[in-house]
Amino acid sequence: MTRVDGAGEVVAEQAAECDGPRAVMLESREVPLGGVRAMSVHRSLPQRELPLVGAWCFLDRFGPQRTRMRVEPHPHIGLQTVTWPFVGDVRHRDSVGSDVMVRRGALNLMTSGAGIAHSEYSDGEEATDLDALQLWVALPESRRHGPPDFERHEDLPTLRLPARIGEEGRATVVLGRLGEVVSPASVYTPIVGAELQIPAGATVALPLEPAWEHALIAIDGTASVDVRPAGDVDTVDLDDKRMLYLGTARDHVTLSSASGARLFLIGGAPFEDEIVMWWNFVGRAHEEIVEAREAWEAHGERFGEVVGHGDERIPAPPLPKVRLTRRRRRL
Repeated sequence: MTRVDGAGEVVAEQAAECDGPRAVMLESREVPLGGVRAMSVHRSLPQRELPLVGAWCFLDRFGPQRTRMRVEPHPHIGLQTVTWPFVGDVRHRDSVGSDVMVRRGALNLMTSGAGIAHSEYSDGEEATDLDALQLWVALPESRRHGPPDFERHEDLPTLRLPARIGEEGRATVVLGRLGEVVSPASVYTPIVGAELQIPAGATVALPLEPAWEHALIAIDGTASVDVRPAGDVDTVDLDDKRMLYLGTARDHVTLSSASGARLFLIGGAPFEDEIVMWWNFVGRAHEEIVEAREAWEAHGERFGEVVGHGDERIPAPPLPKVRLTRRRRRL
């Protein structure tokens, strides 16, 4: 439910608590990026009813498609960007001096802190095959005002997923912790991001942290997920156009695939705060967003200069006519 407060803002009457297992399928929506990027993405997060899963606040899949990617310098505050490629090479450049090629198997993690800018170009001048996940992690109060940073990890740990039927599966721990396996990447809240491989004909057990909330998306193939004790059915089928929200209070789920599947797991401790998210900014109040937008438009020192670029940049869109408010969950 909503109401209008004394300042004319539409605000939520009550936010839902993340207090148990769920089995909710959420449709990914196609978002045309347009402009010089001429790309479309499928966006699984944020959802109207679910702005965050742990600290994860944004999940896009750009691909599979054949395109020429040209994302000019643009700013971020209050978040980490996680780029996890499947197909194709993308050149990342940023205002802390990074100039790297993003390739399959390597995690590229950019921490904005109080402000950073970066660009993303596909390799070469012609259209190429591209497919990747782009995810954002909201930074907690203890880190969101800190300095920007960039790190790259090419040797990520894996976890065996015990087989109930057939061959065992495997999880690559991209960010945070899964079971007893920990990624070397820097994190600031209890969190997990992992790519899961399920062999054809296999049923495997995926360990989960009961105090955390989790969600799954399919990358390739289809998988069945045992969602008991939540939901009206025992299992649901997961495909690449929907995200399955699992809630909390689970120590594992069972995954099965007849023909083999690749999935991605996100999760973490329910985030410490509600966020204001607009354009490329994650904050806590309308005024923070306004201040960051003005700093970007003023070409000030806050976001720095992206290595290898001149004056080209993506201008900030106009702010909406209403005051930006914090996003509240409904699940």
